[in-house]
Amino acid sequence: MSIEIQVCVAPPRELGADVLVMGAFGAAGGELMTPALKEADKALDGALKRAIEREEFTGKADQSVRVDTLGRLGAARLVILGLGEAGSFGASVARTLGSRAAQAANAEKSASLGLVVPEAAAQHARSIAEGLELGAYRFTKYLTGDRRPKTEIQRAILGFDVKPGHGTQAQIRLGQRVGAAINLARDLSNEPGNVMYPESFAAAAAQVAKSAGLKIEIFDFSAIRRRGMKLIDAVGRGSAREPRLVHVSYAPKGAKRVLVFVGKGVTFDSGGLSIKPAAGMGEMKHDMSGAANVLGLMAAVAAIKPKIAVHAVAPCAENMPDGDAYRPGDIWGSLDGKTVEITNTDAEGRLILADALAFARSLSPDVIVDNATLTGACVVALGPTCTGWYSNDEATAQEFQAAVTQSGETMWRMPLLGDLREQIKSEVADIKQTGERWGGSITAALFLKEFVGDIHWVHCDIAGPAAAEKTPPGLSSKGATGHGILTFLEMIERAAG
Repeated sequence: MSIEIQVCVAPPRELGADVLVMGAFGAAGGELMTPALKEADKALDGALKRAIEREEFTGKADQSVRVDTLGRLGAARLVILGLGEAGSFGASVARTLGSRAAQAANAEKSASLGLVVPEAAAQHARSIAEGLELGAYRFTKYLTGDRRPKTEIQRAILGFDVKPGHGTQAQIRLGQRVGAAINLARDLSNEPGNVMYPESFAAAAAQVAKSAGLKIEIFDFSAIRRRGMKLIDAVGRGSAREPRLVHVSYAPKGAKRVLVFVGKGVTFDSGGLSIKPAAGMGEMKHDMSGAANVLGLMAAVAAIKPKIAVHAVAPCAENMPDGDAYRPGDIWGSLDGKTVEITNTDAEGRLILADALAFARSLSPDVIVDNATLTGACVVALGPTCTGWYSNDEATAQEFQAAVTQSGETMWRMPLLGDLREQIKSEVADIKQTGERWGGSITAALFLKEFVGDIHWVHCDIAGPAAAEKTPPGLSSKGATGHGILTFLEMIERAAG
């Protein structure tokens, strides 16, 4: 449920809400207390300044101070959030401000929030609204009785010093729709495996497409086999839940560019016959985060309405052990035509992506971007909060890096080291599914590269799925679900001009 966001021109004390949030920029040897903070401190008889000194608050981006107002301000509690240096303020910091404000309101068990919008943030109303939606997110669907939160944020009042510019309300509505689209991706991933499986994901995609006015095409198992998507067949055949391939498209008249986004949709990954250890296997419901991301992306695209064509392709399968499951040592064909030697059934994501990438090529794209919770090796290399990405084209890489920088998401370019290609050479097939222990994220990317042909391409090995429902993407970026959507949107908007 979206937050009700109101806009007003009023001093902080007149923002009637349960909790009042104000931002403070890093002093850097200057004055920390802004006129608005001084006004609040005066109303509190110096209690705010004393709290700031006690907590050694300097306005750094990760700092906060909480003060009870004792009824002397319009809100019962006042929270000051550090914003970092004023010179670095932009859309991503505005988004972080909105998110942290909503999180503070939920932490205070507040139904309403008053947020004082800094002058530097006035032009970033969309980003603030995105952040409010992201920060307010909770996955409480299966909590009952006393376990359900008694209170959650329902209303936010944005307080401006001067009347905001024309179109601010429209930007806020757009930001809310983008935030809701990312939260949709989170919801899909947070559903348990008995609820979210290939067929139900396809049904959810159909519902999104219908409500957003998008086109959708769904291939069932017979269509997957008939079309020659043999690698999706291999991964999905061991489960009673049959695989699907979902294709959602947005194609305005006169579109001169085509971008295709591909997302891995392993709705549950047991590892197949190369079965995973029991510890942590429950988190493998998040192995469809890539598919959730591209579906959420399309919901956001429908809101933004760019003047380019955008497609999402989500190969979905459940990787389970069974009498009919594929085996290590098998050799399978592919939609591309290449044969693949299977070495480990727990490296299934690259297989379904290979067929999806080959399908994406048939859409005549200018660029293909795939994203997947593909390798633990990337998490080992970059930690659980950073996505590694690869590209086969320098101009495309520069375009993608610019989008990463603007979005504020934590991503790092990784090298496509050609000498590691030797690791995936097979003695019995065209290519081997996995390489050796070292450089595992790189060899996975090199495997995928075999299926994109000469199309410009970006591969994102997204951060691990831990705490996917808790931390907003693009802020500290922890949690795979939703991570990358802001960058993909930025890339789309740049391409659309």
